[in-house]
Amino acid sequence: MRPVGPRDLVGIVLQPIEAVSSTLERKLGLFSVIIISLSAMIGSGLFVLPSLAYAMVGGGVWLAYVFAALVVAPGAISQSELASAMPTSGGSFVFIERTFGPMFGTIAGLGLWASFLLKASFALIGFSAYLMFVQEYLGTDVTGIQAALSLLVLVVIINTLGMKRIKAVQTPIVTISILLLVGLTIWANVSGDADYSKAHPVLQSTSDWTRMGEATAFVLVSYAGVAKVAAIGGEIKNPGKNLPGGIMTSLGIGAVLYVVLVATMVAVIPHEAFFDSNGHAIEDPVRAFAEVVGGSGVAIFAAVVAILTMTSMSLAGVLAASRYLFAMSRDNLLPDRFEDVHPRYETPHIAIIVTGVAMAVALLTIDVHQVVEYASGFQIMVYVLMSLSVLVLRKATPSHAWYRPEYNAPLRPFLQWFGIISGSLLLYFMGMEAIIGAVTAAVVGLLIYQGYGRRHQSHKISPWETFRMMSSDPHRAESRRRASAFFAADTWGNNLLTLRQFMSCVDALGLEYGDTDTRRDYFHAADENGDGLIHLEQYLMALERMTSDEA
Repeated sequence: MRPVGPRDLVGIVLQPIEAVSSTLERKLGLFSVIIISLSAMIGSGLFVLPSLAYAMVGGGVWLAYVFAALVVAPGAISQSELASAMPTSGGSFVFIERTFGPMFGTIAGLGLWASFLLKASFALIGFSAYLMFVQEYLGTDVTGIQAALSLLVLVVIINTLGMKRIKAVQTPIVTISILLLVGLTIWANVSGDADYSKAHPVLQSTSDWTRMGEATAFVLVSYAGVAKVAAIGGEIKNPGKNLPGGIMTSLGIGAVLYVVLVATMVAVIPHEAFFDSNGHAIEDPVRAFAEVVGGSGVAIFAAVVAILTMTSMSLAGVLAASRYLFAMSRDNLLPDRFEDVHPRYETPHIAIIVTGVAMAVALLTIDVHQVVEYASGFQIMVYVLMSLSVLVLRKATPSHAWYRPEYNAPLRPFLQWFGIISGSLLLYFMGMEAIIGAVTAAVVGLLIYQGYGRRHQSHKISPWETFRMMSSDPHRAESRRRASAFFAADTWGNNLLTLRQFMSCVDALGLEYGDTDTRRDYFHAADENGDGLIHLEQYLMALERMTSDEA
């Protein structure tokens, strides 16, 4: 059944439009994008997770980081394309909401918000092992939760003060952290302490591969920075170039650092030193690494750097999480209070404060270690959706011409299908944790959408709806696109087109059949009463004749 009016066609866009948000200040360049992304990656991924993953697969733990990077890469490349077309705050939420519609956007936005704030909470309590080590020398007795809450207050304040303050804090911390880890690696190799034969992976049986898959899913959160940086797209200068460049550069740097440093840790740290007296994996592998290479003095310095780095990771987590609330409010999926921007600092201070309060509640009431595993499953699903979004938008572009990315993902569609399949395999390896995390996020998001978002949204045809129609009923999809051109050209609103308006429709639809005189003949053939006007049915019939004659 063909649409009968323009209200049935809201969402169909045949001409490119400019859709860049300017609510927040754009102050971040390429270097800042890389620093923010790396600060989100170089945290628990190096300072906590290596020893936990080592307990799962032994010396081949570095290979889990390689596999994780391969799984993340298609999503990151796809996200780079999406970000170059939609450089607004909200990142993955915006991409999913504009591709699949507001209901899926609400589910994804809340899931991403919860995922990032829980990972940021994990970063704040993840340094507790390092804190205990430092306190042995300082003679202090501050509990991990006290330190975490104190640093959380500081993180919220810095985020509220704006991007310049965040950059001023993160840049030296990330630089010192990288120099420390690279320095320890070089020191270990020069001194002859590294025995890389211990880093040989064992993949001889099905159970070995299964454990490697589980470890890959476990450490994949180490690359979360590539998703976080897209969430602040509205604050990046020249986003069409700096976002893709920053995402891919930080992913490459992060992957190399992970593989080299983790392999060196395994080559240096004795097997028994990866476990405490109770047989549990230690949570301060960099301290153990530094102690073996340089002694207790270097270990203390490494522990202090670890505390600062994990704080920086939390800083990036709050930064990204708060932008999801801001973007959802901007799109009328949450109350408009979350869209408020501080008049002096130009930051979404309400969203930042709410995120900070939620993190405090998580720190005090939830086993964050366990919940982070649930959130990680949702994060993998987001990477899968990034790849799927590119496939959907590319096919639906004729009806949604606002999608004009400055960066084109290579090897399409093979790269995207690899990302979808590999991500789905990781979800299988994660088991029930991934399913529980996804279902919980979906239920909460659906309830909020039904309770608030749906009442503040009008129906709009999404690219996903167009994609499904193009796959199942391409003729109807094309008729809908042509009808949209009709109503866009009908500037008088009388459901009739003149010859000039008919010509503009043909141009908007990209039909190149015949010259001007030939197109005029089709118009007059459709104008049965010769009054110089044609209605919708006559217009559609004229286009049908044009395309059939062209074929």
